[in-house]
Amino acid sequence: MPSNVDGPQAAHPHPNAAVPDRLFADDAMELTWRQRFSATRMSLADPARDVPERAVYVSNANGRYELYCWDIATGTHTMATERSDGTSHGTLSADGSTLYWFDDTAGDEFGQWQRQPFGSGPGSASLVLPTVDPGYSAGLEVGQQVIVAGFSDDDGTRIHLSLRGGEPAVVYRHAGDAGVDTLSRDESIWVLAHSEHGDSRYPALRALAVTDGSVLAELDDTPGKGLSAITFSPVAGDQRVLVGHERRGRDELLLWDVSTGATTELAIDLPGDITGDFYPDAQSLLIVHTRAGRTTMHRYHLASGTLTDLPASPGVVSGALVRPDGAVWYRWSSAEQPGQLRTLEPGAAADATLLLPPGGIAPTSQPVTDLWVDGPGGPIHSLIARPAGWGAPADEEHSNRPLPTVFFLHGGPASADEDSYDATRAAWLDAGFVVVNVNYRGSTGYGSAWRDAISQRVGHTELADVAAVHDHLVVTGVVDPNRCVLAGYSWGGFLTLLGLGIQPSRWSAGIGGVPVADYLQAYEDEMEPLRAYDRALFGGSPDEVPLAYVDSSPLTYVDQVVAPVLILAGENDPRCPIRQIDTYLDALAAHGTPYAQYRYDAGHGSMVVQERIRQVACEIAFARTTLGLPGA
Repeated sequence: MPSNVDGPQAAHPHPNAAVPDRLFADDAMELTWRQRFSATRMSLADPARDVPERAVYVSNANGRYELYCWDIATGTHTMATERSDGTSHGTLSADGSTLYWFDDTAGDEFGQWQRQPFGSGPGSASLVLPTVDPGYSAGLEVGQQVIVAGFSDDDGTRIHLSLRGGEPAVVYRHAGDAGVDTLSRDESIWVLAHSEHGDSRYPALRALAVTDGSVLAELDDTPGKGLSAITFSPVAGDQRVLVGHERRGRDELLLWDVSTGATTELAIDLPGDITGDFYPDAQSLLIVHTRAGRTTMHRYHLASGTLTDLPASPGVVSGALVRPDGAVWYRWSSAEQPGQLRTLEPGAAADATLLLPPGGIAPTSQPVTDLWVDGPGGPIHSLIARPAGWGAPADEEHSNRPLPTVFFLHGGPASADEDSYDATRAAWLDAGFVVVNVNYRGSTGYGSAWRDAISQRVGHTELADVAAVHDHLVVTGVVDPNRCVLAGYSWGGFLTLLGLGIQPSRWSAGIGGVPVADYLQAYEDEMEPLRAYDRALFGGSPDEVPLAYVDSSPLTYVDQVVAPVLILAGENDPRCPIRQIDTYLDALAAHGTPYAQYRYDAGHGSMVVQERIRQVACEIAFARTTLGLPGA
């Protein structure tokens, strides 16, 4: 029997969404969709800089996403952290002796760094910088003698530096958004990413001496172009930094010698966006190339400028690194195949499995196909996934009429949907929905102009692209216009609520997870780095450009919403705070629009597997009930 959610939302007056005990009558289908979430996942292991046989990774092996230490030489894996809502931000000291991890309160992202011996279990941590005020993390670099830690709060950004275990000193403070990017191998230089020019979307870089804080070099491509310091050369004394830039309208690479200030742009002839990392000798780069939702890997030889393709299956590489022996370790998945840790040995013609998670890998899902549609700002790329058996000759129901569809919009907005494994997408497919992922203007991977176009009219620009794809799929008979659900989390949740108000005739239901619902109130309550982002995006604060915020706020259009709405929200969310969601729910109630809420005691999402399963069950049950589909 369905159950209403207990806990955080019980004290609030709004109707609670039902969570069914199961989604499918068939036991095998019920087990499969749940296993896609509960099967053990592992991130790519992050090795210690100077002791690569020690590494840390994130896994959900105990039902929450926690940090694990891996002694590669002995094959020992140790769960290091255990918190009620999980732990995901951690790194090892350069010598591999110590694990550092960020400790917040129930997902509010505001806290301090903890440390504990490598290989130790939960409960063995202590504060790294006990005399430093907590804040939102703005980066951490830990050498053998140096700790550089960034924090942000309502007063802006501050960077603290501790040398040889001494008392930390404030080495940078500014009202704008900033962060610690990287530390040189000899620990004499660290690189600051800052937005002192006033636009946090386009960081500039500054190299500073560890000993006295003197400025060694500056690199600034503003206005309208950003930089990211990826990493220093791994060779001691080589003060070149691999930097990501967008000087030609897409993500590319350059080398910045901070000892001289000289830069060398790398002319790598690939059609999409690229990022990379050094090989151990710093004579070559590992290149990860992204184009239209898929990635390829290559080796770029700096001296000759030659590019060598590395064999990897079609799909998405979500992390890659080069080991001391030249082997490439990476994490790969596709829409069909769950995440796998793979290794490509030097000279090998094919890759191999690096490490299998305990308990086996998750069940497979369905592939995605590409769709390009002409839109108001140019060609729009989307990924379409169809339920198993769709269009088969023997499947008369699926062959003769379009299916119910969920347009699931990604967050970010500086992100993109890709040909990668997604347990949520798979659950909707199992439930009989076509799933459409639109890489609207604002998405990454399609060039800087596409990414930045949303500033023309925030929210409305993205939804114009969604409308163009929706129109195409209705005309071609892929989707049923009377059974279309708009859904998404974070920025996708914001677009969902805005779309229900400005495109009410398109959508039969809306599901907004951790959304911006009242932009003016959200700005008042959100974490300072996001206020800085909003000021850059809108061209000022709500006091300076109030009409822009009102125009993009879902609350402005709430009286035009006719489709039933489900809103999922975290009580401790610093990005899309709860107060502005309550304001929107109050407005729905006053207008008489059918709606329901799902509240949980965490932040901008939960790292607890069973909690995520409950949320997806709630979403699909809500859509089925609203559309009158079987299983409701």
